[in-house]
Amino acid sequence: MASVFVYHVVGDLTVGKPELVEFHESETVESAIRAIGEFPEGSIPIWKKRSHVGIENSEMKQQRFVGILSSFDIVAFLAKSECLEDQDKALKIPVSEVVVPNNSLLRVVDPATRLIDALDMMKQGVKRLLVPKSVAWKGMSKRFSAIYYGKWNKNNDSPSNSSNNLPPNMNWSPSTSGTVIRDKYCCLSREDVLRFIIGCLGALAPLPLTSIVSLGAINADYSYIESSTPAIAATKKLPQDPSAVAVIENTSDGQCKILGEISACKLWKCDYLAAAWALANLSAGQFVMGVEDNVSSRSLPEFSVDSPTGNSDLVNGSRKPRKFSSRSIGFFSNSGSHSFGPRSMYRGRSAPLTCKFTSSLAAVLAQMLSHRATHVWVTEDDNDDVLVGVVGYTDILAAVTKPPTTMIPVNRSTEGFGNEIQC
Repeated sequence: MASVFVYHVVGDLTVGKPELVEFHESETVESAIRAIGEFPEGSIPIWKKRSHVGIENSEMKQQRFVGILSSFDIVAFLAKSECLEDQDKALKIPVSEVVVPNNSLLRVVDPATRLIDALDMMKQGVKRLLVPKSVAWKGMSKRFSAIYYGKWNKNNDSPSNSSNNLPPNMNWSPSTSGTVIRDKYCCLSREDVLRFIIGCLGALAPLPLTSIVSLGAINADYSYIESSTPAIAATKKLPQDPSAVAVIENTSDGQCKILGEISACKLWKCDYLAAAWALANLSAGQFVMGVEDNVSSRSLPEFSVDSPTGNSDLVNGSRKPRKFSSRSIGFFSNSGSHSFGPRSMYRGRSAPLTCKFTSSLAAVLAQMLSHRATHVWVTEDDNDDVLVGVVGYTDILAAVTKPPTTMIPVNRSTEGFGNEIQC
């Protein structure tokens, strides 16, 4: 473990971060679609409204947190038959009926919390850290936890309402954390932590140049569906971390060839209504690869789309029906400069982000940050299409907090890899 994680504190990562603007559970799905575009990881924290007037402490703040709503959650909700029948009504539904409550995905922490402790929380499933804004704090870190890999010292009792072994909410005091701006918070995501890590790769040597397979960072427990399966099957059991389902095609030699993915980061800034229709009506392969504009109208009926993200087809105050095209989802280029043949499939933003299992940790980290992706699919070294696993935020954080390990052999067959989502 690098000392940089011990001697840095969470407050070091909050410099320049904007003040948190809460998104309440009473807001509509349409408002959430607009708000998600401004948040990292294609998701947004959802809060209950304050029920009292005055200053609230960290515990009260924690209790008001409901869960995290992702673009995947919204598209899956809008793909329901009742939502497709009345899109206007669906967009006006409060997000409280869509978000899955999970209070453990966010933690309120002191700005003087050691970074290593914050990483430990994120490795156990926390996706956001809520940090009180402060002018300055005394000392290097507030060691509310014991030595790394030890037990929590501040309170050895696990929270009664939590199934994991995370520490209880951190109660902070101005005397130890410097000048705290009351009732003002900023929110740190795992992407923020990775941006800090890539800025101090030298202190982590030799880990950054070590392959992800040597570090054991490849997660073989990913979710997938076959290309011929209806795309809606991806919503039967939404994966949590990463929020992504691989779309695969089985080859004659029994391997998995990745064609694309259905994920929160791919759906982040798409046309939600068009994507929902496609999810409900197309196969997984068609959803990620596209469908041709020149297919018959009997195959692709006209449907009404008025995208909350800005694409509106209104004629005399009513929606103008238009035929579905893969371009309308928002995955593919709308540029007229490209000339496609009659069998073209319009491949573009739906292409999965991949790396080889021999790729270095630094290379994968740079890929994730440059594409603002929550994960990278891992393929074989000699075949860019054969899928062997996935690397996500949690896998990266686990890799940078442990010493290099010996080379871990990779099973080149698909047996034992992935979890197929059944219809």
